Order: sequence, then C-alpha cells, then structure tokens
Amino acid sequence: MWTCPLCLQQRLPYYVAIPLALLTAIAALMRVPSKLVAVGFVVILIAVLSGAALGAFHSGVEWRWWPGPADCSGPMTDLKANGPLLDQLQSVHVVRCDEAGWRFLGLSLAGYNVLISLVMAALAVGGLRALTGRE
Repeated sequence: MWTCPLCLQQRLPYYVAIPLALLTAIAALMRVPSKLVAVGFVVILIAVLSGAALGAFHSGVEWRWWPGPADCSGPMTDLKANGPLLDQLQSVHVVRCDEAGWRFLGLSLAGYNVLISLVMAALAVGGLRALTGRE
C-alpha cells in the first residue's frame, strides 16, 4: 500500500517526540537536573508543534484551501503516448495528498494529527510548568 508524501512527513515529529518523551520521563523520575529535563520538554514541544503545522497544512490541502505539493496533488497528466516507459507509468498508482482516504466526524487523519499534536504540546507545557514547582 502506498502512502502520500505529506502523510509520511507527518510521522517525522513522532519519531523525535515519542522516544524523547520516554527519555525525559525517565530523566525526571531519576531526578536529573531540571534544566536538562526542561530541554527535553522544549524539544518535544517544538517537534509536536511542527507536527501540528504539517497536519494543518495537509488538512488544508485536503479541503482544497491551498494547493499541495505537485508530486501528489497536482493535475494528472495523460500518459497514453506510445513507448515502453509510458506503458510502465500507466500502471503506477499515485496516492493523492488532496483526497482524504478516511474521515470521522468530519476530520481526516491529518486533522486528528493536529489534535493529537496539540494535546502532546499541552502535556509538554504542563511538564515545563511542573519543573518550576520542583526547583
């Protein structure tokens, strides 16, 4: 199964945030200096806010509020010319970034990514606030 490029890009912040969240939680439990734990929370915050921005951009592409990348949401060209390369290209399935594959309560997965990223950002801010009470 193919995935659209914007969907793949939205996963990148999670590759940073989730392992770093685990390390930050372990560091906090082990009473590592607060400044180091705070750096972990700040990096998590930056990662998840960038994920929210990517999700919002992708949602806008799906709702056709703005254009998406040309490689997955541009106009489809007619590849019916003669030639072996073009014959092969006709069998390629292009996953469109501007078409939501699934929606629940009006939101696509990109929209839910925005919500989840914002919740994770709020948790990171909560962690930063809890550190001020620890010092």
